[in-house]
Amino acid sequence: MEHDLSPSALAELRRPRPYPAVSVLTPTHRRDPLSTEDAVRLRTMVAEAKKKLESDPAVSRDRRADVAAQLDRALAEVDLAHAEDGLAIFAAPGEHQVWSLARSVPERVVLSDTFLTRNLVSAQTAERPFWVLSAAADRVTLWSGGPDRVVEERTGGFPLIREEPNFDPERQMRAGDQPSNYRDEDTRRFLKEAATTLSSLMRAHPRPLYITGEPAALSLLCEFGGACKDAVQVPRGGLAHGTPEMVWQAVRPVLEEEDRKRAEEVARELDSARSRKEFAAGVDELWQSAREGRIRLLAVEENYRITVRDDGDHLIVAEDGDLDAREDIVDEIVEQCLETGAEVRFVPDGALEDAQGMAAVLRY
Repeated sequence: MEHDLSPSALAELRRPRPYPAVSVLTPTHRRDPLSTEDAVRLRTMVAEAKKKLESDPAVSRDRRADVAAQLDRALAEVDLAHAEDGLAIFAAPGEHQVWSLARSVPERVVLSDTFLTRNLVSAQTAERPFWVLSAAADRVTLWSGGPDRVVEERTGGFPLIREEPNFDPERQMRAGDQPSNYRDEDTRRFLKEAATTLSSLMRAHPRPLYITGEPAALSLLCEFGGACKDAVQVPRGGLAHGTPEMVWQAVRPVLEEEDRKRAEEVARELDSARSRKEFAAGVDELWQSAREGRIRLLAVEENYRITVRDDGDHLIVAEDGDLDAREDIVDEIVEQCLETGAEVRFVPDGALEDAQGMAAVLRY
C-alpha cells in the first residue's frame, strides 16, 4: 500500500486515463476489533465498482474485464493489519494502486477519466508528514513522521551504516573520547555522505526536517549544508539505534510547541482579516470563495467534517446518506484552495469554534 504522496506521485495520479478510471474510497480503522468489518465493507465497495462497470454501456467487454481484474489485484494487496483511517483503490486499464490515508474518507465509487485525488491531498495536508534524521558516528537512520508516531523509513539509501573492522563507538563513549570521534576524517566523510543522500531524498519528497544526534554530529551535518542546514535540531543522541517510540518522544515536545505557535499565528491572522473585512466563514461562503480563487489562507480544525447538499445556488447542511449528499466537502475545499495557491493550515479542534470549524483570510 502506498502512503507518501509526493508531488511527482500526485501529478502521475492526476493525469487522464482511458475510461474508465475507477476510484474506490472506504473508511478503515487502525485497531483490530473492527478489521473484520473493514474487510467486509471493502469487498462490498469493490463489488459495487464491478457492478457499475457492468452497467455502463460506454465500457467495452475487454476493458471491463481488464479493470475488474485490476480491482481484484488491488484488493489482494490491501493489508488491513496496517490500516489507517481511510483507503483508496485506483484501477484503470492496465494499472492499479492502493493508498492508505491517515484521514477518514466517505464511501464512494467513481468512474471517470481521472482518479479522485482530493481525499489523498486533504489527508496528506492534514497529516503534515515530516522526516527525522538520527545521526551517529556509525549509523544514520531516517524516520517518517505523522500526527502521532514515527516509523523507520528504509528508502533512498537509508539507513546508512558505517562498517569498519576496528570501529567501536561504544568503547569511545565509555572512554569519554566521543567528541574526538566526530573530528575523525572517516566519520566526517560518512556524515557528509548522509547529508548528500538526504538532500537527494528531500528534493523528491520535500517535508519539514528534524535532525537528532549528539551536538558534535549536528554541527557537522549543518556544516555540510544541504537539507540539514535548515533543519530543526533536536540535540539528543542514541536515536540512530533507537526505537520509533524513543524517537517520537524526543521530537514530540518540539512538534507540540510548533503546533501551538502555528495556532496562535492563525488566530492573529484571522483577527486581522476581520478588521480588514477579508474574513470568510461558513461552508457555503468558503466553497464559493475557494472556487473563485479568493482564499489566501484556509484554517481548518483537525477533525472538522460536515455533510452538505448542493441546491443549485448554495450548499445546505445535510445528513450522511442523504440523496446527493457530499460528505467530503471539507476535502474538496482544501484541495481547491491548494490548487489556487492558497495556504492551508490545520489547527487543534475547538480553535475555530466561533467560525464553526473552518475559516479563511481572503485575497480580496
